[in-house]
Amino acid sequence: MDTMRDRLAPVLSGLLDEDPRVAVVLAEIGADGFADALRRHPDRVINVGIREQLLVGAGAGLALTGMRPVLHTFASFLVERPFEQVKLDLGHQGVGAVLVSAAASFDWPAGGHTHMAPGDVALLDTLDGWTVHVPGHPDEAETLLRHAVAAGDDKVYVRLSVQSNAEARPVDGAHLTTVREGRRGVVVAVGPMLDAVLDATRGLDTAVLYAATVRPFDAAALRRAVRAAGADVVLVEPYLAGTSTAAVGEALHDVPHRVLGLGVGRRELRRYGTVDEHVAAHGLDAGSLRERITGFLGGAAGV
Repeated sequence: MDTMRDRLAPVLSGLLDEDPRVAVVLAEIGADGFADALRRHPDRVINVGIREQLLVGAGAGLALTGMRPVLHTFASFLVERPFEQVKLDLGHQGVGAVLVSAAASFDWPAGGHTHMAPGDVALLDTLDGWTVHVPGHPDEAETLLRHAVAAGDDKVYVRLSVQSNAEARPVDGAHLTTVREGRRGVVVAVGPMLDAVLDATRGLDTAVLYAATVRPFDAAALRRAVRAAGADVVLVEPYLAGTSTAAVGEALHDVPHRVLGLGVGRRELRRYGTVDEHVAAHGLDAGSLRERITGFLGGAAGV
C-alpha cells in the first residue's frame, strides 16, 4: 500500500492544473515529486531551499495576494522551527494557508530528535482558528487534502504519517464517527491509532469513536456517545499525550466525567530504533493500550 505522503504530489499537481489560486511552497523536502508540476506551473511551484521561516513567510505573502498556498516539509520544520512565522505571518496578518507535514511524531527514528514532532498539534493549539486533520489512511489523506485546499482561506494543518490503519473510513473534515457502540466508557481513537484501539478494546463493552479531524473538536458527537456509554473517556492520540483533554473538558463542561489522555510521552527516547519500537515504548501498541484502558475504566468496561 502506498503511504499518505505518496498521495501528496499527485493530488496537489492535479489541483495546480485545476485551480489557478493554488500554489505549492517547498523547502527542498519532497521537491522531486513536483518536477513535472514545476515545468507546467513555474510561477506556482516554489522551492525556497532549506529555509523554513521563509517557507511560511512566502506562503503568507502569496495568501495576501489572494492565492491558496500549500506548504510542505517535515512537521518539526513546518510547525516548530518557524512557529513565529506561523503565529505572525499567518495568524496576526489574518491570512490562511494549508500546512502539510510529514514524519509525524517519530516516523523517521534514524533522523533523531530534530526530525520528531510529537508536540506539533499542541503547539498549534496555542493559536486561534486552526483546523487540524490527522488522517489514518492514504485514502483519507487524499480526501482531507482536497478538503483543506478547498476550504476558502482558512488556516489548515494536515498531519501525514507512515503509520496507517488497514482500511480507510469515511471522513468529512469535521465529524467524529462511531466505529463501535458500547455502554461502558468511550474511547476516541485519532488517525492511525484506530486499528490498535480496536484490537485493544476487542470484547470490551466500550464505544469507539474515530477522529480524523481534531480541531475543531466534534463536541456534539462526544456528548452523544457519553450519554449512551457513560462519562469515562479515553483519548488515544498519535502525538503528545493529553493534547485533546482540554477539548474533551470543554465538550463536557457541564457533565461530571473522567478523562485519560494517551499518546506520545514527554521523555525523549534517545535510541533510534524503529517506528514499532517507539510505538511500544510509548505504550501505544494494542497490548499496552488494553492494559491502560482497562486499568482506567476498571470493571466498568465489561467483557
